[in-house]
Amino acid sequence: MASFVQDLWSSVFTPGPTPTLLVATNATFAALQLLFLALLLATYSVHFAVLSFLCAGLWWSINWFATELQAAKVHEEEERQSRVRKRESKSPEKEKLPDESDTETEVSPPSKTKASVPSRYSGMLQPENAEDPVRKRRSLENSGYISTDSEWEKVDESDEKTK
Repeated sequence: MASFVQDLWSSVFTPGPTPTLLVATNATFAALQLLFLALLLATYSVHFAVLSFLCAGLWWSINWFATELQAAKVHEEEERQSRVRKRESKSPEKEKLPDESDTETEVSPPSKTKASVPSRYSGMLQPENAEDPVRKRRSLENSGYISTDSEWEKVDESDEKTK
């Protein structure tokens, strides 16, 4: 019993469902179901039947989740082993270094029809004339954003009139 409690304590800090934790969970849910059955027979209250049904659903879902985690772990391990086998099956003579590639690439000269982009915007997508003040003002007007400073001035003026 002491080793079970010790294993249970250490399984709390171990990621994933451990066998000790699953045994403890299943024992706890079984005891809870027996308690609900005893209370149902003692009180004839439908509430204990409903609670028993909810407990059974939770019990089933926890066990389902634990089996899914185990299946995912097995699948991940199989994928890792297959990658290792693929890596080991490749021979060093068949592997080519990036400079030994048979592929040739051609670089075309830049088109002169496109507008030139300033050097500080190279690598960034920017609309033409991104710093045009008229464009900025229009985008602010179209976005629905209007400064609230003038609104606060109107509030201050109306407060002064009412005083």
